[in-house]
Amino acid sequence: MEVGKTIRQAVIGAVIVLLTASPLWSARIKDIASIGGVRDNQLIGYGLIVGLSGTGDSLKNGFTSETLANLLSSQGLSMKDKTLKSDNIAAVMVTAHLPPFAKVGTRIDVMVSSIGDSSSLLGGTLLMTPLRGADNNIYAVAQGAVTIGGFSAGSGGTGVAKNHATVGRIANGALIERELEYAFKEQRKFTITLNHSDFTTCNGLAAMLTNRIPHVDASLVDAGTVSVSMKESYTGDIVSLISMIENLDIPVDSVATVVLNEKTGTVVMGDKVRISTVAIAHGNLSIQIKETQQVSQPLPFAPSAPSGSGPVQTRGGAAMAPGGQTVVTTDAAVDVTEDKKKLMVVPQGVTIQEVVNALNAVGVSPRDLITILQTIKAAGALQADLVIM
Repeated sequence: MEVGKTIRQAVIGAVIVLLTASPLWSARIKDIASIGGVRDNQLIGYGLIVGLSGTGDSLKNGFTSETLANLLSSQGLSMKDKTLKSDNIAAVMVTAHLPPFAKVGTRIDVMVSSIGDSSSLLGGTLLMTPLRGADNNIYAVAQGAVTIGGFSAGSGGTGVAKNHATVGRIANGALIERELEYAFKEQRKFTITLNHSDFTTCNGLAAMLTNRIPHVDASLVDAGTVSVSMKESYTGDIVSLISMIENLDIPVDSVATVVLNEKTGTVVMGDKVRISTVAIAHGNLSIQIKETQQVSQPLPFAPSAPSGSGPVQTRGGAAMAPGGQTVVTTDAAVDVTEDKKKLMVVPQGVTIQEVVNALNAVGVSPRDLITILQTIKAAGALQADLVIM
């Protein structure tokens, strides 16, 4: 009988644990991880934008006119000992991302950003600009009309602007001229890297690959990397295998985190945030200083002080100007107000909804809530990491 009672108690305890445990949410592997070595590469170049309506760089930027002179010289025009004063050109830096497996002739978007004192790139056209990678090789060439999604105009110290007029975009503005070498098809081993390292998620990923996909060995490398090896019995190609893997759903775990942005008063809490029972009293202290200007006028027909009159007279130790005079005085009033908040017990919360309800019961603003959460964390009653932005 005692054995049966013990078994029943153990079963009931296990059921309670399962019911109260927070279930993990699932996500596709392609949404939370990437394949090792498959990545974008950054490109950069220096170029000129022409066709601006008087909003280009001024003569102060010598490199702009020098770049234009070099460009015209390459077109067969002699620019030696000539001063170029065109204000419809602007020097820009051109940036782009080279996607993996991009082939020659593929088009990509580019961003252009003014590096001189141009006031607007509206209506400009980027001239042919080579884009280089970190190895200084040219991988793409950009050219085309710039769109900025706004405008900037003004005169005489006043103006109006919409969006950012010195940064623009050229959709499909660059052509790929060189491909990156990938020996991807011949590989028999690759790695899967989590975007956010977590031992639990990574362990679940390796276990799922071993159980769900035959002829594959999956092993843990660290908290964010799983190594996948294809057995000799696997006759398929690596592209089909990766396509199968990245569409699998796996449970995703994460550390309980509270993100605080004091600049904007934003508070974001994860679903695993928990608090212990604490007592909270939060009162706001407001100090207001108000200054009022008072004007003291002299009596009617009071004699005014003649020009070059003698020293200031005194009466009872107070300075007095000779004759009638208008005096401006400042009165300052200081008001100090403190909220009389009572001590309030916030109960333990086992779900994110209970935590939110308890904190809302305190009745504070988001900026006050940031201070309260920091204080609860200092007291050891907040079971979460604080990230302050």
